[in-house]
Amino acid sequence: MAGPLAGVKVLELAGIGPGPFAAMLLADLGADVVRVHRSQSVENGVDPGGVPIMDRNRRSIGIDLKNPDGVETLLRLVESADALIEGFRPGVTERLGIGPDVCLARNERLVYGRMTGWGQEGPLAQAAGHDINYIALAGALAHFGRAGEKPTPPINLVGDFGGGGMFLAFGVVCAILEARGSGSGQVVDAAMVDGAATLMSFVWGMRAYGVFNEERGTNLLDSGAPHYDTYETSDGQFIALGALEAQFYEEFLEKTGLVSENLPPVTDKSSWPELKIRFTKLFKSKTRSEWCSLLEGSDACFAPVLPMSEAAVHPHIVDRKTIVEFEGLLQPAPAPRFSRTPGEIRSGVAIPGQHTDEVLLEWGISAEEVKDLHARGAVRKSV
Repeated sequence: MAGPLAGVKVLELAGIGPGPFAAMLLADLGADVVRVHRSQSVENGVDPGGVPIMDRNRRSIGIDLKNPDGVETLLRLVESADALIEGFRPGVTERLGIGPDVCLARNERLVYGRMTGWGQEGPLAQAAGHDINYIALAGALAHFGRAGEKPTPPINLVGDFGGGGMFLAFGVVCAILEARGSGSGQVVDAAMVDGAATLMSFVWGMRAYGVFNEERGTNLLDSGAPHYDTYETSDGQFIALGALEAQFYEEFLEKTGLVSENLPPVTDKSSWPELKIRFTKLFKSKTRSEWCSLLEGSDACFAPVLPMSEAAVHPHIVDRKTIVEFEGLLQPAPAPRFSRTPGEIRSGVAIPGQHTDEVLLEWGISAEEVKDLHARGAVRKSV
C-alpha cells in the first residue's frame, strides 16, 4: 500500500454519497478500506449507491447483516479494524446489532465514524433530507445566487462532500491518531449540517466585521462585485475574474486598456453597477481564447470557465496530472499530494462481494470457518 495511511484498516458499510466519498479519500491515501455489501447487492451484482469513480481503491465483501452469523462475522472483523464508517439514519446500526457500544466492546481502540445529514441527535435527527436541505438550514444556501434571484444549489458539493464526506474523513483520521495515544476509540458524529455551517466560518467572520450583508448577490464574493464575477465572451463562453486586491485590479485594468478610462473607484460600492456594465461590454468584445491569450497566467486573477471535458485537457491540469485516466475513465487524482508517501489509484470499482474470501482470510478468519459461513448464508461472494 502506498500513501500516508498505509497500514490503517477501515470497514465501510456500503452506502451512498458522502460516506463512500470519505472512504475514497482514506483509500486514496493508502488505507485498506473494505466495503461491506449486503447479500442482495452481491446476489444481483449491483451496488445500489455505487458511483464508478468514487468507489475506487476498495475491496468488497458480502455479509448478511440480518443473519446472526453475519453480524458476528462483522464484529470479528471489527476486532482488528482501526475504524468503521457508516451512513445510516441514527439507530439503524444499533438495531442491526453493530452499533458503537457493541463494536467498541469488541475493540476499545475502534473509531466509529457516523455520517448523517442532521446528526445523531436534535429535533430533525430522524428526518429524511438531502444536501439542499442541510445547507439550507445551515445558513449557506441563502447566499448562493445573484441579486434578485432565488438561491441556486451549488450542485451537492457543500453538504454531501465538503461538509459531509471531507469532515468524516478528517474526523476519523483525527480520532485514529488520538486512539493511538490514549488506547481508546470513540464515535465521530459527522453531520452535513454541522460541516456546511463550519465551511461558512469565513463568511460569519465577515458578517461579524460588518462587511457582509444577508442580501444575496450584493457582497464582494457572491457575484455582487464587478471584479469578482463571471462574464460572457463574444463566442458565448465564459471567463472568471477575481481581481480583488488593488495590485491585481490595477494589472487587470492595464492589460485590458481600461486604465486609460476614467472609471469610478471599485472600492466605492455605489459604482459597482456601472463597472459591471463596462466589464460586461469589455468581455463581450473578444472570444474566450483571445482573453486567455491576453490575461491567463498574469496577476489579473483570471481563468476561463471550463466544463469538465475542457478542464481535463487544460495545460495546467495536464501538467499537474490533476485529472487522470484509469481503466478508461477520466477522474480526479488523489489529493492532497505528499512528497514521500503519495496516494495513488490502485484499483477501480469492485463488484459487490468480489473479495469476500480474500478479506476474511486476511483479517484472521480461517479457511474452514469461511467455508462454514458460506454454508450458513452469513457471507456471500460474487460469482
